[in-house]
Amino acid sequence: MANDMALKRGKIGLKSFALSRKKEKDDEMESSRMVRSDGTKVGDIVFVAICVIISLVCLVPMINLLARSLSGTDFLVRREVYLLPKGLNIDAYSTVLGDPKYIKSFFWTVFLTVVCTFISLTMTVLCAYPLIFNKLKGRSFFNIVITITMFFNAGTIPNYLLMKELNLLDNPLVLIIPGCMSVYNMIIMRSFFYGIPDSLRESAEIDGASFFRILWSIYLPLSKPVIATLALFYAVGRWNGYSDALMYMKNKDFYPLQLLLYNILNNMNSVEVATQEGFSTPGLSESLKAAIVMFSTIPILCIYPFLQKYFIHGVTLGAVKE
Repeated sequence: MANDMALKRGKIGLKSFALSRKKEKDDEMESSRMVRSDGTKVGDIVFVAICVIISLVCLVPMINLLARSLSGTDFLVRREVYLLPKGLNIDAYSTVLGDPKYIKSFFWTVFLTVVCTFISLTMTVLCAYPLIFNKLKGRSFFNIVITITMFFNAGTIPNYLLMKELNLLDNPLVLIIPGCMSVYNMIIMRSFFYGIPDSLRESAEIDGASFFRILWSIYLPLSKPVIATLALFYAVGRWNGYSDALMYMKNKDFYPLQLLLYNILNNMNSVEVATQEGFSTPGLSESLKAAIVMFSTIPILCIYPFLQKYFIHGVTLGAVKE
């Protein structure tokens, strides 16, 4: 009897011990979850703080530039303008918008950006689409040849001689044809096409769809995110580009806006150029320069909110093929 009682007491003790251990483990797990939760919150706070700092680093110079473009000349000469305009003055914008040279260069740049973006996207799609077919003869060879151009370039002088032999010097086409396709963007487009199931293409082929009909009816409608992303890449690159016009163009009627801005800022110390551009007054010089920079920057910034959502989705969606 005594042994039975001892056995029962032992079982009860083991059970209570097991329950206490389980409670301790549950408490430890709960505390660890709380620690992980606190750590996650701390990580989120740090991440948000970093994003805010980076945003401020990007925004503060633009805010300062906008304030300078709207400030009076006296405050600019005394260097008293920082984040808010002082002595509100829109004469700089009136000068820029009233000068036919800037307006003509602006609309030429807009036209050039639209045409180059359309041609570049067309060339990118037509180059990427055939390279996804396994039955294409020499596909590996074409991939290698195209990729080599990313790492090796002839250089400035050979390129200039090539443009001369092609009669493209001082020709508006020199701003369109040489940079009509980016190999990097083509690889992004090709990777995206790889992610589209082959069964869709095979079904269309069984139904008798042609090569271009499959591209138009299947691949392009499914590729809107990556097309929007690459369109923004091409548009921003063309809008901000000026080196090709600097090397190949002499006719000022075809100067893009960025080259006009480059020449103004680069030659502002020249008395003759300063007088021609309206920079003879120091304060007006600073205000005009800021206004011209804003005039050439704001249009392309207005496009970002409409296409920004496609950036990550468009670039990464075709990175992995299931």
